[in-house]
This record gives sequence, C-alpha cells and structure tokens, in this order.
Amino acid sequence: MLHVLVADDDDNIRAIIVHYLKKQNFNVVEANNGRDAVALALEKQLDMVILDIMMPEMDGYDVCREIRRVSNVPIIMLTASGDEFDRVLGLELGADDYIIKPFSPRELVARIKAILRRVDSTSSRDVVKEQSFTYDYGEIKIDVDRREVIVKGENVTLRPKEFDLLVHLAKTPGNVYRRETLLEHVWGYDFFGDIRIVDAHVKKIRHKFKKIGCNVLRTVWGVGYKFEV
Repeated sequence: MLHVLVADDDDNIRAIIVHYLKKQNFNVVEANNGRDAVALALEKQLDMVILDIMMPEMDGYDVCREIRRVSNVPIIMLTASGDEFDRVLGLELGADDYIIKPFSPRELVARIKAILRRVDSTSSRDVVKEQSFTYDYGEIKIDVDRREVIVKGENVTLRPKEFDLLVHLAKTPGNVYRRETLLEHVWGYDFFGDIRIVDAHVKKIRHKFKKIGCNVLRTVWGVGYKFEV
C-alpha cells in the first residue's frame, strides 16, 4: 500500500483529497500546518506528498525545502494562485508538479498515479538499459550505474530527475534538444505539468556545477538546451 501525506490547512479541501485517495487504496496521513507536515515527512516512509503553499507556522515553500534536504519523495504543490512566479518557485525548490485551486480531485489522483508510474519506470529503465554506461568527458564523469556525477574530482549530488536530464543531454554532446523533447523523454508521455519544469531543473544543475567552476549546459535561445564540453 502506498503512503501519501496530505498537508493543507483547509479542512474541507483536505477531507476531499483524503476521501478520494482512500477510495484508491492509498494510506493517508494528514497535516494542517507546515511544521506538522515536515515532522510527518521526516518520520514516515512516504511515497508522495501533497503540499499546500499557504499554511500556518511554515508555508509550503519552506516545507518543500526542508523535505528536499533529506528526501527525494515526489511532491505535488497546491496553489490558489495562477501566478507564474509562484509556480516556477515551487518547481525550483524541488516540487515535481503543481496544481491550481480549485481543481478536480480526479485530476489530482491521475497526476499522483502518473508521477508514481514515472518513478517506477525510470528506476527499471536505468537498471536495464543504462547500468553499464559511464560517460567520461575529462573533468566531468557520469557513472550511470551508480548514478554519480564527478566534476573536477568532486562529487555533485543531483536529484533523480536532475540526473536523468543530465544523462539524456550528455549522451549526445552538442545536440540541441527542445524542451518538449526533454519533457517527453525524461518526464514521460503522461506528464501533466508545466514545460517550465525543464528550465527549473536545468537551472538547478547549472547552480551545482557552477559552484565547482563548471558549466556544460548551454541554452540555445528559441530552441532548447545542449550538453557542451
């Protein structure tokens, strides 16, 4: 049975989400504030977190940040705002998807299932297809089997989707990939979210590489991204 945390200070919304998840045989734990959400996320073995942005004691952004310090559990953020800044900030902090209120509970359940399918299929695909590959570009070495990235002798820690995105680009240095293509191959055909999640992940990878004085992900304006050494 899969375990889901639902964190929202609106009792009615939380009750509706919990009702639909339990109908789908999810085991659900609840929080009505940010601090309890962090505590439960650190205490429980979770498969998914549903996280409202506007909560008392600690907002959803801070909760997401704290969870990401210790866990790669998938996170869907709920927001009452359609503002681009709010959506992109959530993605940059490590959320896997977002959904704008009001929303259909059935759509939320569909997004949860889609993300969980991608997590399972990515793990299987990495083991079966990629396990013997190591990409060596001098200062940059990517061990796909161990899911390790070494830059100038230093280990760079990437989240699962950051690693998958880097590997996809590194397979063919110099090739330019459109955001739609990266979204399709890295996130999957059934991804519901915003295409700007690609930009958010590229930004994170660049930030981690630049700390070591390296930048291999280039923007091709109006087209997409490429890996260049």
